[in-house]
Amino acid sequence: MSGMLLALEGIAGAGKSTLRDRLLAAAAAEDIHLGHIGQFSWLSLGATRTIIGLRAGRPADSVATAVATVRRDLELHARHNLAPALSLGAVVADRLTLSTACLLALLHDRPVADYVHRLAEVTSARAELTALLTTPPELCHTRLSGRATSRRFGEDPPTATRLADLYEQAATAWTDATGLPVLRHPCTSEPDLDLLAAACLDRLRQAAPHAARI
Repeated sequence: MSGMLLALEGIAGAGKSTLRDRLLAAAAAEDIHLGHIGQFSWLSLGATRTIIGLRAGRPADSVATAVATVRRDLELHARHNLAPALSLGAVVADRLTLSTACLLALLHDRPVADYVHRLAEVTSARAELTALLTTPPELCHTRLSGRATSRRFGEDPPTATRLADLYEQAATAWTDATGLPVLRHPCTSEPDLDLLAAACLDRLRQAAPHAARI
């Protein structure tokens, strides 16, 4: 029996990693199997080259090439990474389809809904629940400024603000295309984190009512 796939989406600094870690700890405490996985498969050399370029802010040679490449990577991810992980229980993905669609829309001048609909056709990679962290870009920038790592493409305030808007559009397009829910909520404070974690855990419990007990 496959487990539930939960995707955490949002701009850098929104609180995805913090929420992921909270969920992993809480699930372990309740003996709910919850694995975690990243956004890409990294199983195709050609796709990897294109994805690295996109993440660095370099558009692909064409929109068609970009979409075909990331869709191929998503298919590989679903087959070789997601499916085996889900066979063991629930999985939380730190970014997935919506993040890829927003990256494409940021670099290639087309509506983000177009990319969401194309990637949503990979049904084996559809998250049953998506949590979109709508933390204000200004707060995200403040959080990132306190980190020792260098800033990445998309983390400067103007681009982050644009990305935040793209995520909102992508979330609407995702539900329109798939009928699957998107939980939208900021992660600005500890009570926000508590609320988000509780909502996600409730869905995980419903998906695995007979979780193994040690």
